[in-house]
Amino acid sequence: MVRGENGPGVLYGAEDVIPVEIAASWRARTRGLLGRDGIEGALLLTPASSVHTFRMRFAIDVAYLSRDFTVLAVRTMRPGRLGLPRLRARHVLEAEAGAMARWGLRPGLRLDLRRGAGPVR
Repeated sequence: MVRGENGPGVLYGAEDVIPVEIAASWRARTRGLLGRDGIEGALLLTPASSVHTFRMRFAIDVAYLSRDFTVLAVRTMRPGRLGLPRLRARHVLEAEAGAMARWGLRPGLRLDLRRGAGPVR
């Protein structure tokens, strides 16, 4: 579905529309949010089942998503932490701490990804 193609997208299904940056290549997933001071919207790492926050500059919210984009778990991670892998996770969504609560993301919610839509306000 999103294999190997980086770029913009939008997630629907939460209380708000979520603009996302898709990191599907190995290089984009490896870089993630490192070196950034924040992010507008979220970063979707695919495929991924875990993340770390070593060398991060800010706390992040992490949502683990199944293959069909159902939210499995939502966690907040401070810098310098290692997240445990989620066995059923196929994608990981990262955003600034507190963003996922504002968007209404919770376990069991199913999201819909639309590619190439760019940031939506």
